[in-house]
Amino acid sequence: MQKNAIFQSKLLPFVLVAPQLAIVLIFFYWPAIQAVIQSFLLQDAFGLSTSFVWFENYADLLSQPDYFEAILRTFGFSFAIAFSSLSVALLLAVMADKPLRGVTLYRTLLIWPYAVAPPVVGVLWIFMLHPSLGVISRYLRAMGIDWNPLLDGDQAALQIILAAAWKQISYNFLFFLAGLQSIPKSVLEAAAIDGARPMRRFWTVTFPLLSPTIFFLLVINIIYAFFETFGIIDTMTRGGPGKSTETLVYKVYTDGLLGGNLGSSAAQSVVLMVIVIVLTAIQFRFVERKVTY
Repeated sequence: MQKNAIFQSKLLPFVLVAPQLAIVLIFFYWPAIQAVIQSFLLQDAFGLSTSFVWFENYADLLSQPDYFEAILRTFGFSFAIAFSSLSVALLLAVMADKPLRGVTLYRTLLIWPYAVAPPVVGVLWIFMLHPSLGVISRYLRAMGIDWNPLLDGDQAALQIILAAAWKQISYNFLFFLAGLQSIPKSVLEAAAIDGARPMRRFWTVTFPLLSPTIFFLLVINIIYAFFETFGIIDTMTRGGPGKSTETLVYKVYTDGLLGGNLGSSAAQSVVLMVIVIVLTAIQFRFVERKVTY
């Protein structure tokens, strides 16, 4: 028999929820409201006076070709990071789901990278990919590859994608492994009895049953790539060389804090928030149709 929780006091549920609601209101909704208000304001160079300029910040922002380049760059980064991290995490989860010797240690080591902060991830990958000091760079030079992300924008973008994807693999691995372990073994055994080979069983049975997990992780990974890659970019490239790794979230930082244009920075943050909301809604509208619950 299922037991229902009954609160003796009507105020107790609200008291229990209040701390979480306070955190959301203080650290999400209040800054978001301030950003919307700031996007309609313009301050002088010394910050002594503020004037209401309506949509002037937005009009000026949308007239900049660099901003549209940053949008395309952010979308490219996001899909590359999401695809690579999801693919590798799914492969590792399938391998870890098998009865292997030392599988517990294997799973633990795969989970550890998620505890590493993004700036630390950037520093770790700098040690590996720095053109003169990096461990991997030495092997690349020995192979005849001219590796210098400090000057080559494509190489700088590649190292950002690698570092950001590596950071997210362990998070995806946890959910994929849980999803694989929740699939009834009887279903896989029935497919095997019908003569389906391991690869066919994976694509016709396992992968469709993982679709809710894949859909959830796709949404989470794209949001992660839009926002949480800031620390990696700031540590590794600072948006360079030549703004080749400057994404929308990093442009908000450079124009607002470094450039002092708070109105434009606030407008960029509002546009970024709208883009993420629309992109998430599109995923729920079209991608979720392919999900098998």
